Amino acid sequence: MRKENSVELAKEFLRRKFDGSEYFSDKPYEKEYRYEHSVRVANIGKYIAEKEGLDAEAMVVACLLHDISYCGKFKDSEDYRNHGRYSAKIARPFLEELGFEPDVIEDICYGIAIHADDKADFDGKRTAFALTVGDADNIDRFDAYRIFENLKWIKYDEMSIDEKRGHTEKAIAKLRKYKELEFGTKSGHELWCEKLDFQIEFYQRLKHQIEISDI
Repeated sequence: MRKENSVELAKEFLRRKFDGSEYFSDKPYEKEYRYEHSVRVANIGKYIAEKEGLDAEAMVVACLLHDISYCGKFKDSEDYRNHGRYSAKIARPFLEELGFEPDVIEDICYGIAIHADDKADFDGKRTAFALTVGDADNIDRFDAYRIFENLKWIKYDEMSIDEKRGHTEKAIAKLRKYKELEFGTKSGHELWCEKLDFQIEFYQRLKHQIEISDI
């Protein structure tokens, strides 16, 4: 039988894994960002699930655990590409402890496994539920906070005027193309387009400011 406080237990499990991580021990900012990202993805997933009539509680748990493998250390880029599959392996026994139904566990684990690169190391179905885990992750990665993260990461403030202009132009072109991506639900796609439109407007405004910063 499914435990009534599954969401709280999942949050505690995620926090425990991250707090006990040797990799995160000297990276407090990265640890908090990854935890906060997971919670934001869970809230996005809940919104989509409720709009689409999916199992909202299971979706929140799935999204909370989608990046739990960050508690380990990725040896290289190939190892990082497997982080969805690693997360599914960590999540499965915990989901069984929570008493989730076998078919729900399969849906959750498949959604977690494929969320990064659309591949799993076990058979599963591309249900609306499973696809929404990755959809919610993508939606958060293209919201307001990630603009700040990206500009900080590329050291935008240290670029020349021409480099800044070039970056904004490329960002706008990519964002427009991303609208073509397929989503598992109508609600997810609508939310995705809303976030893309927001980012496009931001970069268009930024581009304008850069252009009038030079004569």
